[in-house]
Amino acid sequence: MASFIIEGGHRLHGDITPQGAKNEALEVICATLLTSDEVRISNVPEILDVLHLIDLLRNLGVEVKRLGKGDFSFKAAHINPDYASSEDFMRQCATLRGSVMLVGPLLARCGTAVLAKPGGDKIGRRRVDTHLYGMLQLGATLNSDTENSRYTLKVKNLRGTDMILDEASVTGTANIIMAAVLAKGTTTIYNAACEPYVQQLCKMLCKMGAKIGGISSNLLTIEGVSSLHGVTHKVQADMIEVGSFIGMSVMLGGGLTIRDVNVKELGNIPKCFQRLGISLEFGKDFIRVPEQDHYQIETFLDGSFMTIDDAPWPGLTPDLLSVLIVVATQAKGTVLFHQKMFESRLFFVDRLIEMGAQIILCDPHRAVVVGHDKAIKLRARRMVSPDIRAGIALLIAALSAEGTSRIDNVEQIDRGYEAIEERLNALGAKITRE
Repeated sequence: MASFIIEGGHRLHGDITPQGAKNEALEVICATLLTSDEVRISNVPEILDVLHLIDLLRNLGVEVKRLGKGDFSFKAAHINPDYASSEDFMRQCATLRGSVMLVGPLLARCGTAVLAKPGGDKIGRRRVDTHLYGMLQLGATLNSDTENSRYTLKVKNLRGTDMILDEASVTGTANIIMAAVLAKGTTTIYNAACEPYVQQLCKMLCKMGAKIGGISSNLLTIEGVSSLHGVTHKVQADMIEVGSFIGMSVMLGGGLTIRDVNVKELGNIPKCFQRLGISLEFGKDFIRVPEQDHYQIETFLDGSFMTIDDAPWPGLTPDLLSVLIVVATQAKGTVLFHQKMFESRLFFVDRLIEMGAQIILCDPHRAVVVGHDKAIKLRARRMVSPDIRAGIALLIAALSAEGTSRIDNVEQIDRGYEAIEERLNALGAKITRE
């Protein structure tokens, strides 16, 4: 198990470029199974979760070539469906949440797919019902082995249909889209997720020959085609990294410029930081976070204190709430954070409280932060990273704290952030990996 030793109090300054979006990369890499032609994807973040998925594809018989840093080609001319039901495949899937999105492409190409209980962050209940519902609606049959959390899906011919999802699941929507593009007839998906990751998947599939209408909305219309062809695709900048870097710059005071950012694709992420009183400067393809000694949390028009909550896109992504909470600890004012989607994601605030933050954890979904207005610095502590997003939040807290902190189990951070200590050390941080 690796650890970070963090010497706090060093300012960050300079330029940084975010990696490619992890969630988009997982989706579009799974989509390479939908054609026997070569698909080339660039700006792929070479992080643990993505590399694990690429290894899964290799084991399935996909020819994978690394053409350069973050540049891969995939050719799924010969898929081995037997491996997709093997115990080895099940074990690998159990460590990676994104493996669930192999089901749609495998069902479309091979007529059979096995869904094992996927791995990933332990942040609360993360059901797979939406994925299974979509495949059943498209004509698949299901054999359930609930004792081993294993579901076998089979279909002779996928057929288009109308469906309303019970939740706007990002991975569920992506999975259903990938199956529906090769189904016979037309499929409509209402209450579909419309996050930028899903939009990018749809745009890539359309360049491959798919026919998808309603992209960026929650109502998708998919006219099935008989086959797809190869394509070249570039993964967008990771909006979660963009938000993380904004938070780091605010807490560490030196001022950062975040390059190669599509500001229009960030939704209301910048606005949520601005609600905490943070100044941001926008260019055509960059965001600059100027140095600011103080920032004051806004209140609502009636004087009540600010509430920031997560919601399906275009609402705030839940992946950034942990960073916003850390930033709020040094603001002036009070803010309520309401994390609606996962019941275990706020438990990391106990570590922030131990560091001196003034936070009241109301229940598993709500936390009130009373900001220090930078009058009291956080104290260094020894901590353990429980998941990717809490891990990066704790790293930001440790970088701003007085003294030297230690974060164990940083493999969790590695799953979402590539070479993060090297990139931050280049900006002035002092992080050592043990």
